[in-house]
Amino acid sequence: MGDLTDSLKISAAGMKVQGVRVRVISENMANADSLAMTPGGDPYRRQIISFQNTLDRELGLKTVNVRKIGEDSSEFGKRYDPGHPAADDIGYVQTTNVNGLIEMMDMRQAQRSYEANLNAITVSKTMLQRTVDMLR
Repeated sequence: MGDLTDSLKISAAGMKVQGVRVRVISENMANADSLAMTPGGDPYRRQIISFQNTLDRELGLKTVNVRKIGEDSSEFGKRYDPGHPAADDIGYVQTTNVNGLIEMMDMRQAQRSYEANLNAITVSKTMLQRTVDMLR
């Protein structure tokens, strides 16, 4: 039964990190239309998440964890809007480096990974229940 409970713990860790990933993507999407507020200022910078496998000494298993949430260093866009308070000398305002299409693809991938881990938990739980039933 240890292998089945291990798979439950591993899948739960996968669901946890995908939940964090969805939160980061949601934050990016919520700020996709953000602009700089002052001339020469930076708008919202896209956040990116990276994962790592770590040994959970308590469980004795390798699980996935969030390594860090950092900033995407890609360049900001520019939009011509000379009336905006953050416009530069020639009328351009910096726009965020969030690309809605990329965020939607990342969201879909996170959703699929979350669902795969949930399915693995469901199967493991069913197998555990059947094992317990057989032992009765």
